[in-house]
Amino acid sequence: MNTHGSAAVPTASRRQFLACSGAAAAATALTAAGCSAPPSASSSASGPASGGTDLTEIGLDYPFTQLPLYSTLVKLSTAAAKKHGISLLTTNDGAVADTQATNLHTWVARKVPAIVSFPMVFEATEPIAKAALDAGLIWVTYGGSLEHQSADIQFGFRKGGTLLGEAAAKWAEEELGGKGKVAFLTDNTIELGRERTKGMVDAFTKRAPGVDVVAREQAIDPDSALARTNAILAKHRDLNILLGATDAAAYGGYKALQRAGREKDDAETFVGGQDGSVPSLQAIEQGTFYRASAALAPDDLANAIVGVPRAVAAGQANPSAQVPITLVGPDDTATIDDLLAQNA
Repeated sequence: MNTHGSAAVPTASRRQFLACSGAAAAATALTAAGCSAPPSASSSASGPASGGTDLTEIGLDYPFTQLPLYSTLVKLSTAAAKKHGISLLTTNDGAVADTQATNLHTWVARKVPAIVSFPMVFEATEPIAKAALDAGLIWVTYGGSLEHQSADIQFGFRKGGTLLGEAAAKWAEEELGGKGKVAFLTDNTIELGRERTKGMVDAFTKRAPGVDVVAREQAIDPDSALARTNAILAKHRDLNILLGATDAAAYGGYKALQRAGREKDDAETFVGGQDGSVPSLQAIEQGTFYRASAALAPDDLANAIVGVPRAVAAGQANPSAQVPITLVGPDDTATIDDLLAQNA
């Protein structure tokens, strides 16, 4: 039996992945690297023309401050903005939708020239985005699309889930004979989470129909995932596979399994997540039963956060960005090392 499950995780194409990583100082560079999204219907709902505007400030509203990615994004986006003489503002929403709404209303009233927002409740954010456009501001939706926006930043939501689900199912077929137990740590609160969840659940259950689905629990952060996984293990101590809509959740589940007595390199356990967060990447590289992550390059995200508003301000026709995502496993050490360096 393969204790690292390397056969289950296809080796990432480093050339294709790194061609997009850090190659997008602006939306034009994103396009050149093959990372931009095709024109979408949502792009046609952009606000007043902003051609030729020199941005001095961009507001980054990323509400999930508890996730490991948050501090990395702020650091890299600040550096990317500084290269263009732009100041980066941030909110401190604390993953509270009402706080996010208040902070966004404040930015609109202050006329922050460009706002990049990851909405917690898309329906509630829609009128704020409209108000921003009506005020002549640039609004970029991160992690989804709104009717009222200048552009958006997306990153293969369902694709990431599908890649993870297929890899785990292949591992189950090869290492467990297509049998065993699986649990999913899901996110049904936002578009990104729903798409990731659907991708991983559908891909896994279609390819591994003989594996029993014993739980689907809402969890996106390590603490809630730890508690949910403990509850699952109380009923299913022989759980084999745990897949998360985020790496933060999957890592919480990974720690729960360890605390329950599971050896780090247990040959009959597979944990995987999505995002490419540092603890998860390190666990994969160390050859543990955390075997896969559908990973995003932080440089790509930061460059899009700065590049897309700049592209809107420059009047580009298709300023939205589709940031690439790739599955990494224990054989992909070069790619993992590059991602870890970006997070340093």
